[in-house]
Amino acid sequence: MRSELQSFPRVMGIVNINDDSFSGDGSLDVEKALRQAVQMVKDGADIIDVGAESARTNREAIAEAEEVSRLLPFLEAFETACKEIEPRDELQMWPPRLSVNTWRSKVVEVALGSGRVHIINDIGGLVEDTNARLCCEFGASLLVMHTVGLPKEAHTQQQYDDVMQSLEDFFEDRIERARRVGLDADHIILDPGIDFAKQCADNLAIYRDLERLTRFNLPILLPISRKTVIGDVLGIEEPTKRDAGTIACLVRGLIARADIFRVHNVKAVADSVRVIAAIRGDTTMPV
Repeated sequence: MRSELQSFPRVMGIVNINDDSFSGDGSLDVEKALRQAVQMVKDGADIIDVGAESARTNREAIAEAEEVSRLLPFLEAFETACKEIEPRDELQMWPPRLSVNTWRSKVVEVALGSGRVHIINDIGGLVEDTNARLCCEFGASLLVMHTVGLPKEAHTQQQYDDVMQSLEDFFEDRIERARRVGLDADHIILDPGIDFAKQCADNLAIYRDLERLTRFNLPILLPISRKTVIGDVLGIEEPTKRDAGTIACLVRGLIARADIFRVHNVKAVADSVRVIAAIRGDTTMPV
C-alpha cells in the first residue's frame, strides 16, 4: 500500500537555524526561522525539515547542547503557528509534517521526546541502529541518507565502480538494520545523498538511474535544491542562482517516481508540481 508520502509529490522546505548554511539562508534567530517555515507552508510545503547545524564539512561541529537549544524553541512554536493558517489547497498534506535534520542520537531523542516531530532526517547514514530504535519507540519515520564516513568530514576523494549499485547495497543493509530493531517499512524513507561523498559524475548518474531505487517500494526523497552538481554543470558558484537547475532536477525526479523533493524555493517547486500534475490530468497520484 502506498503511504501518504507517495500519494502525491511532496515538497519539503529547508529551514536552517544556523548562520553558516551553504545557501546563505540560515539564521540563529528562531523567530525569523519560524516566519520562514510558515511562509513555506503557505507556499505549499508538506514537510518542514529543520536543522540547527550546517552539514558543511569546512565548518566546526557544534555541541549537542547547542544544537538542542537552537531546535527546541522552534519545535515548540511550529505547530501553534500552523494552526493560524489554512492549507494552500486540497493537495497539500495537512497538517504539515515536521522533520529534524540531525545525526546525533541524543539530539534525536530530545527532538522526538518533544512529541512534535514526525520524521528524523538522519544525515549520518544510520551508522548504527540507535536512531532507528528511537524512531520505532516514538512512532516516527526515519529518513536514511546515503553517505560514506562520518558527518562533518570531507569525503571528496570517494570513488565508486558503480554508484547506483553502491546505493542499492547500502540501502539493503540500512533497511535490514532498521527493520531488525522493529521499525516498520512504512516508516522508512530513502535519500540518495546528492553531493555527499560524491563527485559530479556520480550525482548525474544517480539522477539518470534513480528508477533503480524504486525496487525497495519505499518513499524516495530527492535532494534537488541548489546542489553543487547544478553549479558544476552550469558554472554557477552562487547557490541562490541555481533555481532553474533545481527545477530541471525536479522534472527528472518526477519522471523517475521520486516522492519527496527537498528545496529552499518552495513556491517555485510546489507551483511546478501542480502544473505538471494538471497537464497530465493526474492530481491524486505521483506524476
